[in-house]
Amino acid sequence: MTDAMQVFDRKLVRQHRERAARGFSSADFLIRESAARLADRLLDVTRTFPVALDLGCHAGALGEDLQASPKIGALYQADFSPAMARAACGANGRPAFCADEEILPLASSSLDLVLSNLSLHWVNDLPGALAQIRLALKPDGLLLATLFGTETLKELRGVLIEAEMEIAGGAAPRVSPFTDVRDAGNLLSRAGFALPVVDAETITVTYSDMFKLMADLRGMGETNTVLERRKIPTRRDVFLRAAALYAERHSDPRGRIQATFQIITMTAWAPHASQQKPLRPGSAAARLADALQTNEVSLGEAAPLQRPPKLS
Repeated sequence: MTDAMQVFDRKLVRQHRERAARGFSSADFLIRESAARLADRLLDVTRTFPVALDLGCHAGALGEDLQASPKIGALYQADFSPAMARAACGANGRPAFCADEEILPLASSSLDLVLSNLSLHWVNDLPGALAQIRLALKPDGLLLATLFGTETLKELRGVLIEAEMEIAGGAAPRVSPFTDVRDAGNLLSRAGFALPVVDAETITVTYSDMFKLMADLRGMGETNTVLERRKIPTRRDVFLRAAALYAERHSDPRGRIQATFQIITMTAWAPHASQQKPLRPGSAAARLADALQTNEVSLGEAAPLQRPPKLS
């Protein structure tokens, strides 16, 4: 992995996850909500998967949701944090082990399904990690994963930067960079997946104040690990100013602040000869105009666009 790919301090990612494991149930509501939605997505797939892996399993919420699923045979769990892996095994009784998403200890073509719930956004080389997952999947194996998108914590990011600029005269990265939903499909294709589908959902969570939000992020193991973060403690007046800006700009009618979490869902398949292929341009057997019951007009014959009339 090159220096250019080093965005996160992976040692610190593990430390945060280890610390969060001790009281994870007090702050895991977002992980559980995303896990439930991921399990629902799997119900829509008309396939069964004899051997599956939950990569970045946290404390085992997804494994619990899939306990009675007829879609899955053996489900293994893996997390970057040994404490989280132990918690997952204790929560649902399924085997769990410690693994780094950047260096996966998986045999080629060994899995029918890889699931990942809100973990891959901490990976430095995401295309490389996705390529490793694709190699671990059997031909026509499925990847179904969620990760945070760029809209996540946009309110917190904005007020922290503004408060630090105002009081300290400069700002360091305060919220981790996330994947853009428009780029996620390209990442899957770049990693060698077929039939990629990407969509995004937004979950808005309310808190009494900014400090309650930050406590939940710490409890989830989701606090800042960017290598370029400020290494000295932040001044108290910066946080107080940011909290005031947050309450002023992002409160609901009840006076509670709103926090945005954008969850990107990626669905893709390991290539296989049986998969549907896109048709060659110009190979259609029927005209679109006939299907729409309209007249086809060539570009040379199309009327120019007219400026709409001005409203009085």
